Amino acid sequence: MAAVLPGSAETAAGVGASAGLRPRWWLRLLVLVALLLLVLWPRPAWGLSEMARGAQLFEQHCAGCHVNGGNILRRGKTLKLAALERYGRADPAVIATIAAAGVGQMGGYAAVLGDGGPEAVASWVWQQATAGWPRG
Repeated sequence: MAAVLPGSAETAAGVGASAGLRPRWWLRLLVLVALLLLVLWPRPAWGLSEMARGAQLFEQHCAGCHVNGGNILRRGKTLKLAALERYGRADPAVIATIAAAGVGQMGGYAAVLGDGGPEAVASWVWQQATAGWPRG
């Protein structure tokens, strides 16, 4: 059997042409890895629902001082429903304003929470407060 040289009549006639049409194993592997990354990669905060985004932002920026709705600096100024009602802050809009601009010793977090962040955190905090800050 004669060897087929590149550019020869046999190559042009189709001998070995089917090998060029088959996807290479590495291309299949690359596509598989890309699909796995798309499915398993952590989603950024802006790709989540408002409640999930609020929970994530709270965990990142608020939970250090407000563990389970408490307050490690001022015991009475918690995020529990009774305290929010006592201080006239039992409203998600008021909570969002405080998260953005701060109050008392607490500074504002508008810059780090981003666009819509204070509102997302306030919605989540309100949900937790009305549910009694369930642990989970």
